[in-house]
Amino acid sequence: MEVLRAELQDAEAAWELFVITRQTMAEVLAEPPAGEEAPPVGVAVERPARVAAVVPGSVVPAWREGLEPSALAPDYHRLMDVLAGSGEEMDCRQLAAALGLEVVAAKVEGVRSKVKRLAARGWLTEERPGMFSVPVGRAGGS
Repeated sequence: MEVLRAELQDAEAAWELFVITRQTMAEVLAEPPAGEEAPPVGVAVERPARVAAVVPGSVVPAWREGLEPSALAPDYHRLMDVLAGSGEEMDCRQLAAALGLEVVAAKVEGVRSKVKRLAARGWLTEERPGMFSVPVGRAGGS
């Protein structure tokens, strides 16, 4: 039974890494919408906001005035809710526990990739390394 349990944990860790990799690759390889040209490599382009169905694993849009957390995929929205509800900075281990996840490396790293992505796109701040919070005005109507 212990051998099976260990194999299951290894499989879950591998699956979590696969999911993270798939999300990252989807963002990197995302094609521009029909009718738009791809920007030259290394040039950042701001695209207009689009209202679309929220799909788990979808790309996290850059935060801008008026954009609500409901525009995020459910996992990201939950992270925003937990941080907004706490009113304090939290690290990834605390976030994983607050989300009801088992505090193991695979789960914590999954949370870390999501909060880093949210911080990179302006939804969260990381004023101290590894400590994340929701800036005033970003919690919206969550």
